[in-house]
Amino acid sequence: MPKGKRRAKSERYENAMQNSDDESCDNASVFSVETKSASDDGEDEFLQDQFEEKLIELMDGLTQKSSQGRTNCLLNISKALVSKYVPAFVSDRHFTLCDGIERCLKKGSTAERSAASELASIICVQLGAESGCEEVCKALKPVLMTTAADNSVSPAVRGKCCATLGLISFLANSEVGDILSLMRQFESFFSGSYHKGDGSNNNVTPEQANFHAAALSAWGLLLTTIDSSSVSMMLETKSLISIKKLAELLESQHLEVRMTAGDVLALLYEVGKMEPDDFGEDFDEIIASLKGLATDSHKYRAKKDRKQQRASFRDILMYIEEDVLPEVRVKFGKEVLELDSWTKRKQYDTLCTILGPGINIHLAENDFLRELFEISDPLITTGTNNLHAQSQMERFRRKLQNAANFKARSIARRATRDKRLEY
Repeated sequence: MPKGKRRAKSERYENAMQNSDDESCDNASVFSVETKSASDDGEDEFLQDQFEEKLIELMDGLTQKSSQGRTNCLLNISKALVSKYVPAFVSDRHFTLCDGIERCLKKGSTAERSAASELASIICVQLGAESGCEEVCKALKPVLMTTAADNSVSPAVRGKCCATLGLISFLANSEVGDILSLMRQFESFFSGSYHKGDGSNNNVTPEQANFHAAALSAWGLLLTTIDSSSVSMMLETKSLISIKKLAELLESQHLEVRMTAGDVLALLYEVGKMEPDDFGEDFDEIIASLKGLATDSHKYRAKKDRKQQRASFRDILMYIEEDVLPEVRVKFGKEVLELDSWTKRKQYDTLCTILGPGINIHLAENDFLRELFEISDPLITTGTNNLHAQSQMERFRRKLQNAANFKARSIARRATRDKRLEY
């Protein structure tokens, strides 16, 4: 073939290919835009499915042989459940989670046991007042108690177990008898920081002090579940705890023990002041200790510790002497939570320790926490906010409809596949 005709044919072929490429690019751009628009409603479902699939993989990883691998799975599950409120997912799989946690607590390393106990707390926060929370408490309480009472276990792990026992018993709304029994067990732990028989401080290591502080903090959380009349009666008969013995912890060498003891004393005062006036007589004897801690300037203590201690005990002293509670307001989204009592502050601080920054997500979405802190449903105002609320409701309705359609399609396709297999 002559070179001219060959070149002309080649040019026509290149032009045709270029036009085809242009058309395909245009079509691809239109298709991608249309696909994105069409799948916008199902994007949340897709992300939710990915989230749940990843969680299921992590749960399967709790059975692996590697201790470090199991620890990583526990930590990642906790991180995921803190960042997202998925009570239905947790409720459907709480038996599997409890089984994995129990095995990790029995035979795991120090880090693994600590991670397992924290995950147990987060599961109960997710479940809230549902029956699953009570089942988790019943399933894990024995192994947590055994671990907390074992002197051969690391004090850090024992402290984590005490914190978890206190929180899951609080969330599961346990019986008063069980609560009091657990509180006595906690006192047997932190009594190691009481004075010796000659009135001097016990020699306690920093690790043991943190364990005692965790047990005392859990004791204080459970105290918020008992009515004031019962607390006053038990204080009067010394069947609950002795305020004088509790005041001995204010002289501990360790900051965590001193500050936790101050918080518990403030809780006791708040609960007991609703009863007869002579309740305050027990606190008159410890005012001097509180004043000393509120103005502490000893140089042998770290500057940061002195500052933190003075700030905490100034609030406690002002509350006991003048009945003035510092105002604490927590903003999350467009809502505000007012912590107007030591009881609420104690409960909030405990949940913050477990959830960290995720506390805002759970305050906004977790019905149990909203009921606990008496957070009313947000008001729907007129105007732009009303339109936004209607848009959100419509999007949620479409989400449910898409989920139902997806399930119906899956069932239909499964039936079709079964018929093909018959041939």
